[in-house]
Amino acid sequence: MRNKQPPFEITNTMITDVAEIAELVGRLTSTERLSSNPALRRSNRIRTIYSSLAIEQNTLTLEQTTAVLNGKRVLAPPKDIAEVQNAYEIYEHMETLNPYSMDDLLAAHSVMMRGLMEESGEFRSRPVGVVGQDGQILHFGTLPQYVPDLMAELLNWVRDCDIHMLIRSCVFHYEFELIHPFADGNGRMGRLWHTLLLSKWNPMFAWLPVESIIHDRQKEYYAAINMSNDMAESTVFIEFMLSAIKASLIEAVNVSDEVMDQTAWRWKQIERFLSDHAYITNTDVREICQVSPATANRILRNLADTGRVMKVRKGRVWAYQLVK
Repeated sequence: MRNKQPPFEITNTMITDVAEIAELVGRLTSTERLSSNPALRRSNRIRTIYSSLAIEQNTLTLEQTTAVLNGKRVLAPPKDIAEVQNAYEIYEHMETLNPYSMDDLLAAHSVMMRGLMEESGEFRSRPVGVVGQDGQILHFGTLPQYVPDLMAELLNWVRDCDIHMLIRSCVFHYEFELIHPFADGNGRMGRLWHTLLLSKWNPMFAWLPVESIIHDRQKEYYAAINMSNDMAESTVFIEFMLSAIKASLIEAVNVSDEVMDQTAWRWKQIERFLSDHAYITNTDVREICQVSPATANRILRNLADTGRVMKVRKGRVWAYQLVK
């Protein structure tokens, strides 16, 4: 039996955005910056967690969130610290989650909301009203007795539908918030599951901080939800989310281009030096590239790993020479 499709319209704006997003994904994937840079992946993951929780009124700053995840003590409400630790744990295990599994959805909620509420890992047992930033009730979530069946139907639909995953994942995100399956944590879970679905289309999305764009455009995010609620279909929300995904990719491509430009410039300086010298050392790289000893080491190690230079012993120090 085919699952009923949630109401939405595919617009020219969506088609254009999907094409542009696919092109940006291709550009970013070709540089392999996200897949080959652990520091950038961790930085993006922390930005993701900070942004998604800040939308939910978590009081920790980005710097405090980073400190918590680096194991440092932070003066902040224990609840807010626990939210950060829980979210980081489940995002770190994202690749093990099946986005179409009800059991995995409940298990993820159990980790996300561990120690923060009684019904963690369970669908809510009571009716709930969805409240906006101004304290006004936007809409009432699905009655609790219907939540399990509607969530099963939604998960099956997103699994079996042949519409592009970029659009399909946005529909899921909206419908998830409309059903509001949990007593708490629906916003952060909806954004997590959206990212999870996108990561199954392209693994790069696991490390792309789309949530930071949503945080920056929080009023637009809620306005798109409210307008879709009023229209009883998710078209406006899909268009907003695609624009956020595109903005996040543009930001990532720009950062990648800057890194590539810097890397190319440093290699040019080193190559020029080696045209007049048989060897180059950490001290030489520090001087010609104006970097720290640790960065000089990393530059030389990367050049050796990519086969441009070869590590050799020169007296009492290690040096590098061009690979002929």
